[in-house]
Amino acid sequence: MDLIESFSVDHTAIVPGIFVSRKDNVGEGVVTTYDVRLKRPNVEPAIDVAAMHTLEHVIATYLRNDPVWKGEIVYWGPMGCLTGFYLIMKGSRRPKEIYPLLLAAFRSVADAKEVPGATAESCGNYLLHDLALAKTYAAEFARYLESHADDDDIFVYPHTERIVTPNGKKFFDS
Repeated sequence: MDLIESFSVDHTAIVPGIFVSRKDNVGEGVVTTYDVRLKRPNVEPAIDVAAMHTLEHVIATYLRNDPVWKGEIVYWGPMGCLTGFYLIMKGSRRPKEIYPLLLAAFRSVADAKEVPGATAESCGNYLLHDLALAKTYAAEFARYLESHADDDDIFVYPHTERIVTPNGKKFFDS
């Protein structure tokens, strides 16, 4: 099997930030998947599961209600490794172009009084939430984004070089 693109990212070198993970042609247009990385993989502790779930609910609600961007948002959800989120949007924008949207989304968590959709009818695990801890993570990431706004490392994926075999296959550790 071919190694999927996201596994070619050098996870030992990635820093928190906003990165283009992939672009896909869909019908007549393009959708872009962004890696919104809050934690350094394998260096910093992963995000607490309950706080991650809360950030998913609060930020998805914010993004899908933003008056400018709501029509462009396809998906917002957590990474399985619990170090960040995936944002899928219509179109093809550079991470710096969506930086203001994501900064505002993470800042908005501070104003949340409750977790949207945290009921048995609306959520598959409605008791697994931690708004206070989600606010801490969101504030930490917003401060990080603000202090590194001029640093290209938070917008460009570090790719690892892979050996290409004589028959054109990329070698990777399994």
